[in-house]
Amino acid sequence: MNDVGRPATADAYTGYWIRDAENIGKIITIEQATATPGAALVRASSAEVKIGHIVISDGKGGTVEAHSTATGVINSVVNGRRWDYGVLVPWIDYTQTQPKPVTPPATVIYRYTQPMMVSSKIGEIQQALTDQGFDTFGIDNIFGHDTAQAVEAFQEDNGLVPDGEVGPKTAAALGITL
Repeated sequence: MNDVGRPATADAYTGYWIRDAENIGKIITIEQATATPGAALVRASSAEVKIGHIVISDGKGGTVEAHSTATGVINSVVNGRRWDYGVLVPWIDYTQTQPKPVTPPATVIYRYTQPMMVSSKIGEIQQALTDQGFDTFGIDNIFGHDTAQAVEAFQEDNGLVPDGEVGPKTAAALGITL
């Protein structure tokens, strides 16, 4: 994997953000990142699902982010979404405001984890994906690699952020409720 050099050939895998933050930058809490204009908020990818998400904090509880091919760059919010890390990039001077409380998502975000998530709701997700032509290689109520790949393909075909996770937007597009 190439994470240096020309932007056209560099790999933006979110794991590199975390590795570099640990080595040359600084990892901060999500609350601190929310209160720091220019800080990055990272939803980490995994070895199985290579797509994460990185946004820039506006310091007031909002974000600026490259959202999807359908919507482009947007303003959004930190609250109600899953985040794993706040990151300060080296060589940038930050001014932090008062940390802001961050509310987690209102529903479970179904995704590939270790150990893997198991639920009848995952079987419902797998059935909806299969019905729409996205093969999960069986309906077993386990959110494994095949289900994550099917979710990612579905998201890409439907103009959603292809992160392989099923939250409210992906569930609505699948015609299911969480």
